[in-house]
Amino acid sequence: MTNGADDSGVGRRTSRRSFVRRLTVGGGALAAGLAGPARSPAAEPPAPADPTRELGHPVSPYGTRSRFETAVRVQARTPTSVASWTFTPLQDSCGIITPSALHFERHHAGVPDIDPARHRLLIHGLVRRPVVLTLADLERLPAVSRTHMIECSGNGLTEWATPTMPDVQRTHGLTSCSEWTGVLLATLLGEVGVEPAGLWVLAEGGDAAAMTRSLPIDKCLTDVLVAYGQNGEALRPEQGYPLRLVVPGWEGNTHVKWLRRLKVVAAPAQTREETAKYTDLLPDGTARQFTFVMEAKSVITFPSGGHRLPGSGLYELRGLAWSGRGAVRSVEVSTDGGRSWQAAELQAPVLRIAHTRFRLPWRWDGRDALLQSRCTDETGYVQPTLAELVAVRGLRSHYHQNAVQSWRVAPDGRVSNVHA
Repeated sequence: MTNGADDSGVGRRTSRRSFVRRLTVGGGALAAGLAGPARSPAAEPPAPADPTRELGHPVSPYGTRSRFETAVRVQARTPTSVASWTFTPLQDSCGIITPSALHFERHHAGVPDIDPARHRLLIHGLVRRPVVLTLADLERLPAVSRTHMIECSGNGLTEWATPTMPDVQRTHGLTSCSEWTGVLLATLLGEVGVEPAGLWVLAEGGDAAAMTRSLPIDKCLTDVLVAYGQNGEALRPEQGYPLRLVVPGWEGNTHVKWLRRLKVVAAPAQTREETAKYTDLLPDGTARQFTFVMEAKSVITFPSGGHRLPGSGLYELRGLAWSGRGAVRSVEVSTDGGRSWQAAELQAPVLRIAHTRFRLPWRWDGRDALLQSRCTDETGYVQPTLAELVAVRGLRSHYHQNAVQSWRVAPDGRVSNVHA
């Protein structure tokens, strides 16, 4: 992939091979100039075990990660933990798939404990053949697996007016990407026979909040999934076990978890979650309703807030990009606050409505730097700056904040969240 012009105006081609060559030029560059996210060092490396005296751990019925891996979700500061959310540690992620155990959570009344053998999905309303389905019924139907990201529309809600959160986990960690397995909702609606008057579907969850959202029938017949699997196993309870909706590209609140009811209706139900909540307040005091699609967004995850670079030299800037409109077409990176841009390399695979990883070699000279990334998706939509977004939306809004993120690298190597 060809990069845009650098500071000298000369275009250049980058690849992993050329990056490694540049690391080895000048002797010691690999050790002194390249760094990644810091890990907590052990006081003293453990001595190798003597296999004749000490055996390793026995096999186990369910695998666990190494005790040396410490990445965890962090919880938002909310009055109660049952109506709260957690953030995915994007700064520690590899590739594009989020481990199920690190997928962000958002609950309105805690996580229900549901026996899958007793769970039922009712499909009724403006249909010719209402049905009640068990999980076993659904598992007998043709299955599909799709890799998609889910993003809460509140991702970045703290960053409208001032740079509030210290790190990328808290500014952008309400997005995760998984492989989802289940039955297309179009298959189920085809079986029950939607009446001509049925233009919307009301989805209801089995949590104590009875989460309900209205979805247009056209979307339901396109790519919506009734999922029972995530990353090769059953859904986790906090991810909607035993059934949830996956609504590709649309705000996370529409991906109703613990799904128990689908009612085909003539018009949106105007539930609490699509009137008092999950609407966008505009500068004139009106509210924009049904802003379903999560627009193109990107963020540099290394280096990002909370990191500290050990010294000047060569680094690889890394990050994630995504769009609810489709595939990421390109990502540009600036190290001078948007005065100049270079095209980053997109790391395969590049999938529709999924996280896409990008990277770019960068030689830091030890002076102040301002790191930014902006994403363009396959529709031509370009991620806006914060100033551009505020000019249209004002500062009274709450959801759908997809502005360019800025990280300041200070001369001492400390990285912080700033507005630029």
